[in-house]
Amino acid sequence: MANTNVFRGSDATLTLAIDDQPEGQAAQEIIEFYQLSPVGRATSVEVYVQTDLELFHEIGKRHPAALRPGNINIFGKVGRAYINGALLRLLLGKGALVAREQEPYPQPSFNLLLDLKDPAVPDTSSTLTIHGVKFENWAYSLPEDDFVMESVTFKGLFITVEDKEAA
Repeated sequence: MANTNVFRGSDATLTLAIDDQPEGQAAQEIIEFYQLSPVGRATSVEVYVQTDLELFHEIGKRHPAALRPGNINIFGKVGRAYINGALLRLLLGKGALVAREQEPYPQPSFNLLLDLKDPAVPDTSSTLTIHGVKFENWAYSLPEDDFVMESVTFKGLFITVEDKEAA
């Protein structure tokens, strides 16, 4: 049955999970070292799925005759009010270490789980999983009168959704 609950951002948990690829093993040591599961103090999490629909127009017609599915792009961003190097390490891998290491080394890859669960209805949840995530950009903001924030943008390979509701 489809989940029909209304959620708030405070109902969400952001978790990083490991895949079995060499890139996933690179992420595992960082996630365990920085205790990033679940990711603490996350805010402004956004996930986008963009399909490149292609329109086919016949000569002399104003409306398209067909919509053809194109490439699927999955991307988003995460903000975090805590600076400890974890997200930068997940972007650069061993390239962020003080002691330089011989290249090439894998860029960490992981699965990003967004779990929505309303405490008032604990038997119902929705989990969005972005598989094969790699961070693309990292930013650091040091405002004068606000919290220090870091943010990352990411891209993923594919996305799945699971709605759970107790019968």
